[in-house]
Amino acid sequence: MSNSEINNAQTENGSVFETVKDIEMAVEAILFAAGYPVTYEKLAEVIGLSKSDIKQIISNMAKNYGGRGISLLMYPDTCQLSTKEDFAPYIREALGIRRGGNLSNSSLEVLAIVAYNQPVTRSFVDTVRGVDSSYAVTSLLDKGLIEACGRLDAPGRPMLYVTTDKFLRVFGLNSLSELPETDGLNTAAANLDAVESADTESEPSDTEEADE
Repeated sequence: MSNSEINNAQTENGSVFETVKDIEMAVEAILFAAGYPVTYEKLAEVIGLSKSDIKQIISNMAKNYGGRGISLLMYPDTCQLSTKEDFAPYIREALGIRRGGNLSNSSLEVLAIVAYNQPVTRSFVDTVRGVDSSYAVTSLLDKGLIEACGRLDAPGRPMLYVTTDKFLRVFGLNSLSELPETDGLNTAAANLDAVESADTESEPSDTEEADE
């Protein structure tokens, strides 16, 4: 970004930024105060730059959070400041936050299967786990960690599920590419087509799926 572009960056209240550092501090302050994901579009509007310039600045900022207790997470349309998971116990103790709302083992299993193999149907999840996963799937949907993304083009047209941006935020990830390698789940992914073709007849109809 050139100095002339920086000098042309003007906020809604008329203030003008003189350096990229000034813009970075403004962005950091906004994200810290928000406490939730803020769109690049809104940041660009407030700072007075283009959306692409804001994303470039934030991308450079994110690289400087490696040795700190917080991370600057970037998503396709938003970004957010987040504390690092390593310090969660200290944060809970300092703020008097009780442990609660943790996912059950079954929900964690389902979430992992969806995350590593998405998009997947519920019958695929059931087959990998060897048990019915209806309750866990519904719980994850209610928590906003997974969502429906359409239907599989197969008999019965079963619903397909994927993880959400909230899933990335909760686990401190910028993208699914940052998920750790898991050989067992990758093997399951390789068998997805075979499982789906064998189980689609047992999938509930559209009406039954909607009632779950």
